[in-house]
Amino acid sequence: MTTAGPPAPDAVPPIGPPDASRSPRYTGPATFARLPRTEDLPAGRPVDVAVLGIPFDTGVSYRPGARFGPAHVRQSSRLLRPYNPELDVSPFGVLQVADAGDLEVNPFHIDEAIAQIEQGAAAVTADGARLLSLGGDHTIALPLLRVAHRRHGPLAVLHFDAHLDTWDTYFGEPYTHGTPFRRASEEGLLDRDHCLHVGTRASLYGPEDLPASADLGFATLGCTELERIGVDAVVERMRARLGDRPVYVSVDIDVLDPGFAPGTGTPESGGMSSRELLAAIRGLAGLEIVGADVVEVAPAYDHAEVTGIAAAHVAYELLSVLAAGR
Repeated sequence: MTTAGPPAPDAVPPIGPPDASRSPRYTGPATFARLPRTEDLPAGRPVDVAVLGIPFDTGVSYRPGARFGPAHVRQSSRLLRPYNPELDVSPFGVLQVADAGDLEVNPFHIDEAIAQIEQGAAAVTADGARLLSLGGDHTIALPLLRVAHRRHGPLAVLHFDAHLDTWDTYFGEPYTHGTPFRRASEEGLLDRDHCLHVGTRASLYGPEDLPASADLGFATLGCTELERIGVDAVVERMRARLGDRPVYVSVDIDVLDPGFAPGTGTPESGGMSSRELLAAIRGLAGLEIVGADVVEVAPAYDHAEVTGIAAAHVAYELLSVLAAGR
């Protein structure tokens, strides 16, 4: 595992959040971790990682409400501090992270919304920034993978989720939150020898679902096996499967047990704990992470920001992993 030190002496230091010892964390900009907005950075200042909200939930099959997820995660992220002791890195001091705001996405037409997300993500990353997206439902992963594939080629996808999301159609519709990884595989976006589901445990439509997912390129490490082998062994399996390929990380917050993340659209009992998920993400340090999303936060079903706080910490660990690999 590699760590990153401070910027070189002649480098322009990144602009981070306000000092929480002088500026209370419940004040300041309503951005992720109170970071600067992209438009507020000095002219010519490159962005290493853009945090982009995608408030879209037309693809859900059960509870709606994830369109309000980006704002909820941003609110919950106010409590984050700049130094991550587990990875010995200050992500906002190593990377210029900025909040790119929210995409305006058509809530009535999925095909058009997917095109808008693809275009918007491409525009935000046109100067080389990596993208950390806040959803929104899992439909958004498909256009985000298209954008990442154009830059990096076939992607090793690490998918944390209670569900496979490799089904074919819902009600005859090919684009939903349960189908993005099937479409991505069919479109040739994935490196089929290096993709992995982690945390699955939901009931399935039939015994053919797991073999079909494997045919699309996904190995599966479910919660039952995770409990048996422990997080350290999970990290070993993840790293072995992903290898040295460009990795896209997609985190559906319902990978967590509902006790840790009640505010989501399709909760399933028996999930990962917050501690297990954060530890697994830290285990990615040193790999080539080219993009990530955190999706399916539905604040109407949350209480005391439990789910929002979990999602904010997941995003923070992903940023820390990116900084540790710098």
